[in-house]
Amino acid sequence: MSGKPRHFSQRIKRMKTLKIVLTGGCLLFCVSLGLAEEIDGELVKRGRYISIIAGCNDCHTSGYLLSNGNVPEKDWLTGDILGWRGPWGTTYPANLRLYMNSLSEDQWLQVARTFTPRPPMPWSNVRAMTDDDLSALYHFIRYLGPAGEPAPTFVPPDQEPPPPYATFPPPPPPMPKNP
Repeated sequence: MSGKPRHFSQRIKRMKTLKIVLTGGCLLFCVSLGLAEEIDGELVKRGRYISIIAGCNDCHTSGYLLSNGNVPEKDWLTGDILGWRGPWGTTYPANLRLYMNSLSEDQWLQVARTFTPRPPMPWSNVRAMTDDDLSALYHFIRYLGPAGEPAPTFVPPDQEPPPPYATFPPPPPPMPKNP
């Protein structure tokens, strides 16, 4: 026997249990108030900013360009059915919210550094972003959560895509050389 009364050790156990319950309760309370997301709040805020200035919404948010950006944030980055037709075929803006939901942050950074999607996606602009910018963009899109439907699939150049689509003209012929 340690020399301490039995009720003393029981009191210690109750205090430890109370501490665990209170800590867990505080955590649940913070989560219910949305305070847990405040930890990454600045990262999400930066990602929102990047999605705007990088033009992500211009293609990946239906109606964004035609409404001067007046689309509720809850509808951002869910892709679009507007196709972009050119010599490469017809491409559609991906639903980034479904796409990012399937990737870890490390996978996204790897993809962003190596992917070369079809036009008109300005992939070189994505590659020029810093890891911090790409990480912020990832966290913002994940913050929005999965929503919407997958984008239509690519249509090869020899097939007629369903409307709506925008057509890029073929490149101009080469200029004649001066004699």
